[in-house]
Amino acid sequence: QVQLVESGGGLVQPGGSVRLSCVGPESIFGHYEMGWYRQGPGNQRELVASITSGGMTTYADSAKGRFIITRNNKEHTVWLQMNSLKPEDTAVYYCHAEFYFSTQKDEYWGQGTQVTVSL
Repeated sequence: QVQLVESGGGLVQPGGSVRLSCVGPESIFGHYEMGWYRQGPGNQRELVASITSGGMTTYADSAKGRFIITRNNKEHTVWLQMNSLKPEDTAVYYCHAEFYFSTQKDEYWGQGTQVTVSL
């Protein structure tokens, strides 16, 4: 059973910063691409940032220049540093892991952590 556990969410003022963490099994972090998705009020779940096992990153346009995704496979951890936060960043943030086999995709989701950006 694969378990991804997020932490670090909370209430933050506009312009502030938060750092989300996701911890999972070593077997996952050694091979899987990791990502952070979010789902805000009334919105669909969307990709915020992803990082391959080798460290190549991808960011949503809304995250570029403000967010940074990093990982340490030995520590089984992926982080999302979020800076210059805006009210529209308010969402539940989910940790995600995926790996493509020849015939199918294997993927796992965390339970999510709430980030609220508000005065």
